[in-house]
Amino acid sequence: MKYLITGLGNIGYEYDHTRHNIGFEVVDYICKQLEGDWKSVSHGDMAEVKFKGRVLWLLKPNTYMNLSGKAIRYWLQKEKISVENSLVILDDLNLDFGKLRLRAKGSDGGHNGLKNIQDLLGTVEYPRLRIGIGSAFSKGKQVDFVLGKWTEDEKAGLPGILERADETVKAFVSIGLERAMNIAAK
Repeated sequence: MKYLITGLGNIGYEYDHTRHNIGFEVVDYICKQLEGDWKSVSHGDMAEVKFKGRVLWLLKPNTYMNLSGKAIRYWLQKEKISVENSLVILDDLNLDFGKLRLRAKGSDGGHNGLKNIQDLLGTVEYPRLRIGIGSAFSKGKQVDFVLGKWTEDEKAGLPGILERADETVKAFVSIGLERAMNIAAK
């Protein structure tokens, strides 16, 4: 079985280690754990890794966050992967820092990356793993917060978050969405 695991983020060094790029950080972590190598491909960077007999295509789109759907649609079609075997990993302001939420479907929740994916796939029914980045920002400072670098306290919590996200993704591909949801909720 093949899976497309997409971490959302923005390309460019100025976006490295920002809250908005947590999706990139998760797929980087998974790639390292499964000893994969990134290659430059159409619409992004990709690594092919294996886990328990499954092939995982890890994707970091180079289309920028708000056009992520272009890369996802392209690779789903090219690799003939069903939407159910696709997982999108992203940041979420509406969840407390470090909280994970895995769902089979849902609204875009104001997230422009999800809105573009929904528009280009023509459905809201695709799995997504939201990772809470909190909402510790003043009125009108949302963009600065999302595109801001991790604080020292947040950096200290990241290894545990990445480990739980890795465990959740591996559960998604090996034991299915429903059971993986329980792992994410820990």
